[in-house]
Amino acid sequence: MLQFNQYFPDDQIVVSLIRQLSWTHFIALIPIEDHLKREFYIEMCRMEKWSVRTLRSRIDSMLYERTALSRKPEELIDIEIKNIQKSGIVEPNLVLKDPYILDFLGLKDHYLEKDLEDAILRELELFLLELGTGFAFIERQKRIVIDAEDFYIDLLFYNRKLNRLIAIELKIGEFKAEYKGQMELYLRWLNKYEKQQNEESPLGIILCTGKKSEQVELLELDKSGIHVAEYLTVLPEKQIIQKKLQEAIEISRRKYEHQTL
Repeated sequence: MLQFNQYFPDDQIVVSLIRQLSWTHFIALIPIEDHLKREFYIEMCRMEKWSVRTLRSRIDSMLYERTALSRKPEELIDIEIKNIQKSGIVEPNLVLKDPYILDFLGLKDHYLEKDLEDAILRELELFLLELGTGFAFIERQKRIVIDAEDFYIDLLFYNRKLNRLIAIELKIGEFKAEYKGQMELYLRWLNKYEKQQNEESPLGIILCTGKKSEQVELLELDKSGIHVAEYLTVLPEKQIIQKKLQEAIEISRRKYEHQTL
């Protein structure tokens, strides 16, 4: 109760939250010492109406640390969370993750891109849960024709919260610079021929087994609406992934600080 009073001192906020969260939700939230991380989970519970079981599962999977939002300086995270509280509008930073945990696919050491795609379609419900809020599956191997040449988008989704199409490309191995041009072509085609009135511009997610951060940074993929993320088909020990995520967060925040100097 002392911790509850310390973390939730504003009576008006408490009154508002208890209409949507149970006491058991608060018990799961209280051990989170980082106030921004705690606010993130509170907003997700409020918007997505998470059960206590779902909340605990998301905390255990380190959802916050895997979002693009967590890689920003604390001041910007605070601003974005407050904007969500006021408007209820979800931005891509809240939805996009890195890495994606795909241990439920049952893939081992050696597999092809087709094996990965087939496994995702077999476990589509679990894949949608890992992608996050608002995703709906549209099509696999979406055929597009440009200059009488056929191209195929591995997986096409729509996100209701972001109000836009999401193209996903699956890659075996590390990210390569040439993937940017491929995804840009797909996104521009989708923007021209598939985007509906009042929809936002499509986004692309390139899933790889590895990536080099400086290469991704120099390519300025964010400006093209492209998110590169690693995926894990085998879940490492929690301490290992926790350390890796913390290092990634610190590196990203230092880059933001350097850009503002």
